[in-house]
Amino acid sequence: MLDLLVILLFCWLFFKALGLAFKMAWGAAKIAASVLFAVAVPLLVVCLIFAGGLLLLVPVALMGLAFWLLKKA
Repeated sequence: MLDLLVILLFCWLFFKALGLAFKMAWGAAKIAASVLFAVAVPLLVVCLIFAGGLLLLVPVALMGLAFWLLKKA
């Protein structure tokens, strides 16, 4: 009878430890995701501004070159 009680106690303890491990892993995953998100969003904004700026820089440079040529002529 004592063996059955000890087995039940260890099974209960095992499931509690397993639940705690899942909670800790989920917490660590949320922290890692928050840090990555905090780094990725500003970097994404900077990259979009930079890429958009490069796309706008080519026509503006061509217009400037055209105005420079017209002024020089």
